[in-house]
Amino acid sequence: MLLQLNDNGLYCTAGDFYVDPWRPVERAVITHAHADHARPGSRHYLTTTEGASVLRRRLHPGAAIGTLAYGERLSINGVDVSLHPAGHILGSAQVCLKYRGEVWVLSGDYKTGRDATCAPFEVVPCHTFMTEATFGLPIYRWPAQAEIFAEINAWWRKNQQEGKASVLFAYALGKAQRVLAGVDPTIGPICVHGAVHAMNQAYAESGVTLPPSTYVFDAAPKQDWSQALIVAPPSAQGTPWLRRFGHLSMAFASGWMRVRGQRRRRSVDRGFVLSDHVDWPSLLDVVAATRAQRVLVTHGYTATVARWLREQGIDAHALDTQFAGEQGEE
Repeated sequence: MLLQLNDNGLYCTAGDFYVDPWRPVERAVITHAHADHARPGSRHYLTTTEGASVLRRRLHPGAAIGTLAYGERLSINGVDVSLHPAGHILGSAQVCLKYRGEVWVLSGDYKTGRDATCAPFEVVPCHTFMTEATFGLPIYRWPAQAEIFAEINAWWRKNQQEGKASVLFAYALGKAQRVLAGVDPTIGPICVHGAVHAMNQAYAESGVTLPPSTYVFDAAPKQDWSQALIVAPPSAQGTPWLRRFGHLSMAFASGWMRVRGQRRRRSVDRGFVLSDHVDWPSLLDVVAATRAQRVLVTHGYTATVARWLREQGIDAHALDTQFAGEQGEE
């Protein structure tokens, strides 16, 4: 086995490095900067050129971060390592490992839908494919992205007519920037929470253009919040931070909104089905496209996906990791 699980995470014995370790290690190859995949404390990190800025903000300014361009190869103790677009967030990568004729691909978190804020997903043929299963059930099928943004725009306009501020909860890294890139900025002013503001700056440093937005604490003293779209992380819900906006309507952008009852459980007025993870049909399409002979399924509905793949004649197994999918992106 080219990769094995130990107490620190996914370890490549031949190369003496880890992929997305959950404890500090000597060498860490990172798929992307979400907290469940990029943890502080390791001595050396390797990530994509595009992802370095956001990863540094998630670690600390002095972290030793090496970079590879997408498709570039690096030999680590005889193991060829390359990073390929995962389509999840800015700089997200699939890690391809080649050693003695064997090819493994660790997808990390990924999606195949179009996203203006990151490179599109790339299929990498391999012998062993490691896939996430965050939304690995047949019920999870994403609507067309244009429809979702049209719904968000209509909700914003309706709130303006009713004199309500529009507060949209979206994960600060990735989802928030995708929302900002997709909404119609001519409807009104866009304001953002501090956590979103920090990540917007990292995206700008990486060359991603987003519509103008104002950090909430930099807004004018007499800002008319009823005309604004305010993008904030889910952690801001239920905090005193929301009081400044007065009369408001709250919404949540997430793949979990595909399930009836989630909006009520999240205590929001609207739910928009927008996910940065692969849905059920696309997951199956990707597995088929890799032509992998073995599939390891991590985080999410692992047992369901592994069982379905086995029924199709694929050697598939669930793999117990500490990755959390959307729940780990806050």
